[in-house]
Amino acid sequence: MALTLTPLPQIPLILPGDDITSIILNAMEKSILDMRDGDILVLAQKIVSKSEDRLVDLAEVKPRSVALELAQTTQKDPRLIELILKESSRVVRARPGLIIVEHKLGFICANAGIDRSNVNDDEDWVLLLPKDPDASAQLLREKLEKETGTHLGILIIDSHGRAWRKGTVGITIGISGLPNLIDLRGQPDLFGRELQATEIGAADELAAAASLVMGQAAESSQIVHARGFPYPLLESSLADILRPREQDLFR
Repeated sequence: MALTLTPLPQIPLILPGDDITSIILNAMEKSILDMRDGDILVLAQKIVSKSEDRLVDLAEVKPRSVALELAQTTQKDPRLIELILKESSRVVRARPGLIIVEHKLGFICANAGIDRSNVNDDEDWVLLLPKDPDASAQLLREKLEKETGTHLGILIIDSHGRAWRKGTVGITIGISGLPNLIDLRGQPDLFGRELQATEIGAADELAAAASLVMGQAAESSQIVHARGFPYPLLESSLADILRPREQDLFR
């Protein structure tokens, strides 16, 4: 089975309050695509955050003393540090130029996922992650399934760095209607030996592939249509893929 990834055309710059469902349906009409059972739509986090008005003007942020102290350590804007702390449950690591936190959503990332790139032309504006990406994905899926009469999956993805490798990759931060993990434990390998620990991060694999199509700089392909996902669609959540702290040898 072939997996095909197709960016939806003519996605406009998203503004707070924009209806992502209508934007997707309009883009599908302008493309050669139809919507079929088993299709998946992969959305860049930015357009979801913008539609949910997660924009913040740093000029209105008043940093606390803890943010001022951490700003000295990281050599970052104390107003940005204040937002990072508000979006996080704890600071994991900090050094000049870098702060790694545990986001309130449960994953580890730099800067609590707060972004300045491709937000607007005013450097004082930043963009926060959606408050509940799983809920955002679920609501979008319900609307699209109602409009199209099909059974779909929705991924919301973001670009994150990795602890042991250079470079950012697309990862899942919100999911609805497709599996996050594929558990192969107990199944035989090529030689009949039982697999003991193999779990496939299928949603993250799709997120990374779609991220290649979207691009990471000034590209505007913010929604990707995926067809041929090699696993049955089923319910899952972001929590399924997050390693519990007690199982994390590096925290």
